[in-house]
Amino acid sequence: MQYKRFNNKIIARIDRGEEIVSSLEAICEGEGVKLASVSAIGAVNNFTVGVFSPAAKTYKANLFTGDYEIVSLLGTVTTKDGAFYAHLHMSAGDSDGKVFGGHLNEAHVSATCEMVIDVIEGSVERLFSEEIGLNLFKF
Repeated sequence: MQYKRFNNKIIARIDRGEEIVSSLEAICEGEGVKLASVSAIGAVNNFTVGVFSPAAKTYKANLFTGDYEIVSLLGTVTTKDGAFYAHLHMSAGDSDGKVFGGHLNEAHVSATCEMVIDVIEGSVERLFSEEIGLNLFKF
């Protein structure tokens, strides 16, 4: 992984074999980022995304392996109990053009991942909502 900061933007290249979420965490911790929006494109060969069931208040995880292009990776960086917290969604397409996606748990880069982190001054904490079953923005 390599990255360069330009004022409030960080441009990152996450390399083959590296995991996207943990790479984002390392960048944010290294740069002291507490609040940001994230976008990325690239290619992965192993990723897990989930779909949240509001009724059950649980995620169903789906694991995909093979060659996939990241169609879109979007999300936010905030904090929970003062520590790094990422909420990311990713969709990725296979060689037949089928796209799969959801809440990103983990993704391993097969070629490269190009990420833009738009740093926002300040911080927003997360607080678990018993009613919803998720960690929501706390203002």
